[in-house]
Amino acid sequence: MKNWDLKGKKALITGGTKGIGEACAQLMAEAGAEVMVLARGEEDIESMSAEAAENGLSIVGKAFDMAEPQVAGRIIEHVQQTWGKLDILINNAGMNIRKATMAYADDEYDLIMQVNLRSVFELSRAAYPLLKASKGCIVNMSSVSALTHISSGSIYGMTKAALTQLTRNLAVEWAMDGIRVNCIAPWYIETPLIETVLADAEKLKGIIARTPMQRLGQPEEVAAAALFLSLPAASYITGQCLGVDGGFIINGY
Repeated sequence: MKNWDLKGKKALITGGTKGIGEACAQLMAEAGAEVMVLARGEEDIESMSAEAAENGLSIVGKAFDMAEPQVAGRIIEHVQQTWGKLDILINNAGMNIRKATMAYADDEYDLIMQVNLRSVFELSRAAYPLLKASKGCIVNMSSVSALTHISSGSIYGMTKAALTQLTRNLAVEWAMDGIRVNCIAPWYIETPLIETVLADAEKLKGIIARTPMQRLGQPEEVAAAALFLSLPAASYITGQCLGVDGGFIINGY
């Protein structure tokens, strides 16, 4: 159907070899996009690319660490050399250190802020000329922790709240350039990032109890939202934060 595929599009996905990022790469490639995944592990990238090729999909990758300062320029230089264009940027890379506020060290604060927020700000700015040329889009991976307290740590919540507001600001500022910017706010999704959390039976029980749909989310369900927001069919949607949370945010007493 017209406007419901990504044929001819080039999509860049950070944190693209595991969990939500991997699911985004798979769905976007299946929708016809050429996909480039970024991650720290070269072996994971090679394995993912090889499997995709066997299935007739186009997924390439490059090892970059979003914790490194000034990494954004090198990433976009690589995109320029490889493709010469960019249509979709999925800012998915993220990390967390779960501690009480008074227990954080300065270097832990700096690391979470760099990976979850500053790298997104810098990569979005670096990608701007390419996205302006293609009238492309950005999808940022936020969290329900941007909207309410979920015991994930104050710094993580701060980064996701700031990321959600960055989404709104860029959506308005860059609208005249034809660039759409949206974000997604997942609740607990079964990914490697939260394996240790889900191993706590009481914690898991509490999560399920607060989720109207009475289950955890799956990476593919978040990826489906990212895919939709990247489609030409979503051409009049910008500045939005889409909850993929099984009803958690709207759940009252």
